Formats: sequence, structure tokens, C-alpha cells
Amino acid sequence: MEIYVDGDACPVKQEVLKVAERHGLIVHMVGNTWLRVGDSPLVKRVVVPEGPDAADDWIADHIGHGDVAITSDIPLADRCLKAGAGVLGPTGKPFTEDSIGMALAMRDLKATLRETGEISGAGPSFSKRDRSRFLSSLEDAIQAAKKQSKLAR
Repeated sequence: MEIYVDGDACPVKQEVLKVAERHGLIVHMVGNTWLRVGDSPLVKRVVVPEGPDAADDWIADHIGHGDVAITSDIPLADRCLKAGAGVLGPTGKPFTEDSIGMALAMRDLKATLRETGEISGAGPSFSKRDRSRFLSSLEDAIQAAKKQSKLAR
């Protein structure tokens, strides 16, 4: 099991590292620039070329069954789920097979509403509560993946 982080705009990099170190898991920090994170031997920095979806494509091409992705990018979350990975948003909300269809539809609806001027701006700001919920959700996702891995043996 490894953790893949869509890192350019991820507000929970340090939380990911904290949980990964506790479990001894490799973390792939993927972005268009060199990401400043700790010097842990568990961190694998991946710098992809500039361009739309380069980081997403790298993650989707490398993630596999039992891995965990951290992203707020809903199409990437969908691709990771299809690869058999667990997926969490930075607020700790899991993306699942049951929820991804609605998440994609809401993303498209909000894009249309922004284009027509009916809504503006981004969603709510990131809070301490979101950070705490993320830590708990990541721990739960790792425990569930470990349990699933044991059952598959």
C-alpha cells in the first residue's frame, strides 16, 4: 500500500506524512513544481511537466488496488477508484463508487453555474475541523485497506 498525493494545492501534506510515518507507508507527492515537504525517506517527490492533468495522469498511471489517493480533483478521484484505490478529499470526505457519480454531476453543474454567473468563487475555506476530520479519515482508510489486504491473502 502506498499513498499518492495530488500535491500542488493540497492543504494536508503534513498530515499525510504524519500518518504515513506511523504506518511506514511510501508517499508519492506529485506536482508541477518541487514540493516542500519533510526529508523523510518515505517521501517520493514526483515533478511532472507543466500542462493540464499531468499530475493526474501520473497518479492514475501508477496507483493500484489497495493504494490511497489524496485529491480534491473529482475526475482524478474517479480514475483512482476505477484502479481499485481508496480516495480521500483533503477535508476527509471519502470518494466511493456510490458517491463519485453524484460528485461528478455536481462538479459539472457548478462549472455551468459559474460560467453563467449564477454563482461565483470557490467553496468554503479550509478549517481546523477539516484538518482533524482528514487525519481521522486517512487513518480509517489505511486501516480498511490493511484489513482488505489481509482478507485477500
